[in-house]
Amino acid sequence: MNATVSFMLNGKPVTVTSPRDRMLVWVLRDELGLTGTKVGCEAGLCGACTVLVDFEVVLSCSTPLGDVAGKSVLTVEGLALDGKLNPVQEAFQEHHAFQCGYCTSGMIMAAWAFLKKKPKATRAEIVDAMEGNLCRCGAHVRILDAVESAGKAMGGVR
Repeated sequence: MNATVSFMLNGKPVTVTSPRDRMLVWVLRDELGLTGTKVGCEAGLCGACTVLVDFEVVLSCSTPLGDVAGKSVLTVEGLALDGKLNPVQEAFQEHHAFQCGYCTSGMIMAAWAFLKKKPKATRAEIVDAMEGNLCRCGAHVRILDAVESAGKAMGGVR
């Protein structure tokens, strides 16, 4: 049974009519046209579908639409402001922290959320924070370099 669910998406109010138990990733991709959020394992294990709900990391493949009612959802499309990439996006580009790019949006979202809380993170803390996001191509070292660089750009100079 369909329900009408309203929430903020990338800073703008949206209302969606869909089953409340439909997973957020499918609502974002199929109903709202935001394909930056990827579908990987559909079991909440790979992190490709990472978005932020009220600025907390959430796996959208295992988050029902009804769970975001009245909340704020941020996707990779919402990070850039006025056409300018944010520091994490810039660092991923600068460090070539992707190969196939499939995990990239989830990595960026997880890194951004972590660095907003702890921009002066150590490499070990970054490794821990990124544990829930998998890269099958083996770009892990470049990803960690990018997250470290982004942390410095966000005020966490070590």
